[in-house]
Amino acid sequence: MTTFTNRLLGAAVGAAFALGAHSAMAEMAIKFSLDWKYEGPAAPYLLAKKNGYFEEEGLDVTIDSGNGSVGAITRVASGAYDVSLADINSLVEFNASNPDRAMKSIFMVYDRPPFALFMLKKSGITKPEDLIGKTLGAPVFDASRKLYPAFASATGLELDAVTWESMDPPLREPMLVRGDVDAISGHYFTSVLNLQAQGITKDDLTVFQYKDFGMDFYGNGLLASPEMMEDHPEELRAFLRGVVKGWRAAIADPASAIAALKEVDPLIDSDLELQRLQMAIDENVVTPDSIANGMGLVKTDRMAKAIDQVALAFGFENKPTVGDVFTDIFMPGEEDRKIK
Repeated sequence: MTTFTNRLLGAAVGAAFALGAHSAMAEMAIKFSLDWKYEGPAAPYLLAKKNGYFEEEGLDVTIDSGNGSVGAITRVASGAYDVSLADINSLVEFNASNPDRAMKSIFMVYDRPPFALFMLKKSGITKPEDLIGKTLGAPVFDASRKLYPAFASATGLELDAVTWESMDPPLREPMLVRGDVDAISGHYFTSVLNLQAQGITKDDLTVFQYKDFGMDFYGNGLLASPEMMEDHPEELRAFLRGVVKGWRAAIADPASAIAALKEVDPLIDSDLELQRLQMAIDENVVTPDSIANGMGLVKTDRMAKAIDQVALAFGFENKPTVGDVFTDIFMPGEEDRKIK
């Protein structure tokens, strides 16, 4: 056999081995649930998939839309999904109520929380105590509604001082505009832009962002099933690296992320969702802490204070610790978490 033939065979064997190794890695499928619909803040994950960031990590990731943090948590708790995006404060409540099914967040996405209440200025509501006797509206699973007891505690309001009306998500902002409710709760970047689509500008609104009332909470993070954490730690780290690459690319070029979103849902309003994504980036993701330390981490003292506030508001008998709801053992290295 000639040297040239040997080289050809060697190259063929090497290529086959590399392809086989890649194929074996790519066989690791991960089902990932978003917390909400295919809107602007979901675009970085879809961009990561489109750009092949997950595939580069040896992962085949399926990304499905969600219907609120409670549903996203339940999807993972039931074993239907491997990973989901959900409000960590809702996870605190879930773990306190379901200690036998407790789960952990493995990566913080929203370093600042998006929780808020929205009122029309013409309502005359300018401070929390003006909510007394008013009707507030939101879907039952809305994270800002779920955390209203903590807001009430922080602002000195009695829980029964307001009445809640439930509705499907598409009806929330229209009901405020029509005057069917006095206020609504929701993520800041969701409701501000949904109201804008209804002809209501920021100047027409009074907004109580929870973070402005002593609620220094974290927002949405990624949580994984106990089985994923136990059996596939390296794949989780690989997934998180892909997520950061997606966010990094979306921050650098938000329009490219919205293009990836539109491929999944052609009916979106690209301009509106671009604004929504940019608001999430500016308000929730890119913060002094995330710029300095990268995405994903939480500060123990800050998280502990948030748990205390949530526990006080909901009256938990068994208050979770920070270690009960968050772990950093799957955290990629600092360079892999840089967003800029």
